[in-house]
Order: sequence, then structure tokens, then C-alpha cells
Amino acid sequence: MSADCIFCKIANGEIPAKTIYEDADFRVILDIAPGTPGHALILPKSHGEDLFSLDDAVLQKVFPLAKRVAKAIMKATGAKGCNIVQNNGEVAGQTVHHFHVHIIPRFGTEGNIVSWNPSGYADGEMEVLQEKMVKELNG
Repeated sequence: MSADCIFCKIANGEIPAKTIYEDADFRVILDIAPGTPGHALILPKSHGEDLFSLDDAVLQKVFPLAKRVAKAIMKATGAKGCNIVQNNGEVAGQTVHHFHVHIIPRFGTEGNIVSWNPSGYADGEMEVLQEKMVKELNG
């Protein structure tokens, strides 16, 4: 736990929140500034600034929990779908530097709240990136 991290304080019960699930590793709360009604955050109780600094043992539990929570949120809200979003770094939209996962129910009426402008690659650029990424992943 980080003494100056607001999400650590929420995850560990020092700051009240609308909790919808809790276990030894996580607290799941309703977001106070939701994209849609039912928008929730999965907060690990252990501190890691982002995906790259969170312990792998905790990360292994995140998506099974996200699946369980998303199903419950969709059933409770009547949502037709959901976005599961996790941002790393300010340029990617991370505003609180404590790893967390957004589960945003989608109803089909809210417009595009998670978007990007599709682009493309210059000739040969995709192949060069592919080669670099394969090398990074395989040593």
C-alpha cells in the first residue's frame, strides 16, 4: 500500500466507497464519475502504478474477476454489452497512478465513449514493427 495513493486508501477501506465486491486482493467499487450507470472500478489492494509494476500473481486474478463482475453488472443494469478498459500512463488516459480496471456497461444509447481514429501504415511499416515486436517477445 502506498500512503499517498487515493486508490490504495479506497481499496483498503480507509476512504468510503460504494463497494460491490471485495476479497483479500481486490475491492470493486462504483465509479463516482461514471461513463454510464453501473460503471465500476476493480482496485487491487496492493499498490502498483500500472500494468507493468503490479505483481504478476495479482494480475493473474484480474480478468477472471473482471468477467465475473461484468456479467453481474450487465445483468443488474440490463446492459447489452460492456467495455473493459485498463489505461497505462497519462498519454493513455490514466489519471490515477494505481492499476485499475474500468468495467463500463453499454446500453446502445450513449454514443462512442471509447474510441480512436483508425489510421494505417506506410508501405513496409507494419512488417518492420512486426519484426521488432517478435524480437522483443522472443528475445
